[in-house]
Amino acid sequence: MRVGILSLLQESNTFVSGSTTVQHFADDLLLEGESVRTALSGAHHEVGGFLAGLAQQGLSAVPLFAARALPYGAMDAATFSELMSRMFQQVALAGPLDGYLVAPHGATVSSSYPDVDGHWLARLRAEVGSLIPIIGTLDLHANLSPMMVDATDALIAYRSNPHVDQFERGREAAILMSRSLKGEVTPVQRAVFPPFVMNIERQATAESPCLELYHVADTLRGRSGVLSISILQGFPYADVAEMGSAVIAVTDQDESLAAAIATELSDAMWSERTQFTATAADIDSCLNEIKPLQGRVCLLDMGDNVGGGSPADSTHLAHALVRCSIPKAFICLFDPVAVSVADEAGVGAELTLSMGGATDALHGDPLVARIRVEGLYEGQFSEDEARHGGIVNFDQGKSAVVTIASGLTVMLTSKRIVPWSLGQFACCDLDPQGFEVLVAKGVNSPLAAYASLCSHFIRVNTPGVTSSDLSGFDYQFRRRPMFPFEPAASWKT
Repeated sequence: MRVGILSLLQESNTFVSGSTTVQHFADDLLLEGESVRTALSGAHHEVGGFLAGLAQQGLSAVPLFAARALPYGAMDAATFSELMSRMFQQVALAGPLDGYLVAPHGATVSSSYPDVDGHWLARLRAEVGSLIPIIGTLDLHANLSPMMVDATDALIAYRSNPHVDQFERGREAAILMSRSLKGEVTPVQRAVFPPFVMNIERQATAESPCLELYHVADTLRGRSGVLSISILQGFPYADVAEMGSAVIAVTDQDESLAAAIATELSDAMWSERTQFTATAADIDSCLNEIKPLQGRVCLLDMGDNVGGGSPADSTHLAHALVRCSIPKAFICLFDPVAVSVADEAGVGAELTLSMGGATDALHGDPLVARIRVEGLYEGQFSEDEARHGGIVNFDQGKSAVVTIASGLTVMLTSKRIVPWSLGQFACCDLDPQGFEVLVAKGVNSPLAAYASLCSHFIRVNTPGVTSSDLSGFDYQFRRRPMFPFEPAASWKT
């Protein structure tokens, strides 16, 4: 039996002023045919799990298309059109297949189609017919839509945030595909969409309140006839009608059981909704909090969460670290112009340099300081361990490391980079253990890489396009009423 593999992964922040283009995908992954197998076989990624699971089950994998871009703004219309053209050309060239394993993100938006994932899944269903199984994975931050559910036989979301279980979920989907094709099970799924979204600050699956909710899901997963249960935390920075948290239950031929399980889990989520609101303190409060702490501290810059589409050049924390003369501190800023100036000056040069704050006033004014250029680097590195996003090869472009007399070390990059691997330090000849305070531009995603390094993680409510304070975002298309925006919102399944 031959199973096609399709993947399109991009988290779209509609509050970002820029658009995601084809070049963003080309800079990360834009693959067709056997190049998908070459690039992702063995990777800590759901497609790696698809390939391994199918091989384990004795099924033939037919890689068709895989595209991934770092989170950023919504896709422009031309990019969406080109990706759809490439994807469905490969579907046509492959001819009839026995099934499809799919990996949509679930929070991908284009200027022409707000529900990109629902659109391409529905198109795939229309082209292959109702009898061919379509089973897939979803990013835990998916804004699930009825269209996604209706177009597929089963969808399985990551269970961990940081996302370190992508390979396992991909393999789980492949095994379910095998059982379906062999006639052992007939999956049916039901979803529930409470008018609610978890704050990104409260989405770490190993911490309360998610920890308790995921324990409920684990218990329900053990019931007879249940094939899969998923919690979709939602992505609040996409202003679309589908934005919000949801649950999916997949059972073997039992629609009523799937509906009952999904209802029970969504009721548990809704009953604890007030526990999923933001609690983080402002910058000054957080800097005061670190003073008595023993051990290395990681400040999580929530307003400039690169994994949520932010520009990676926010300077709010950088200014505060300099102002307070915090010793042995580190921050990374995206600023290709500053890299070029440092490169031209050369290693050992001392000069006044403007760093970061180039995107807009929301993310802070440039940090202008007298610096010393400590090193210049190419900025490529790799990660062997399972880390958030399943990325193996990273490229932050030409990079410069500079120091400021106050005690702040600044890594300047010419490409936006996510803080998902400690390899970032090694590629620039830095020892992360030499710092007492590290800024990571994320909320939960850096935890997997930084947990072995830092004793304390403090989430800082900084301004930006990924701020944890959702009250400042001008939503036009979300559901109303919706908690926490309308605190008195009521709901009953």
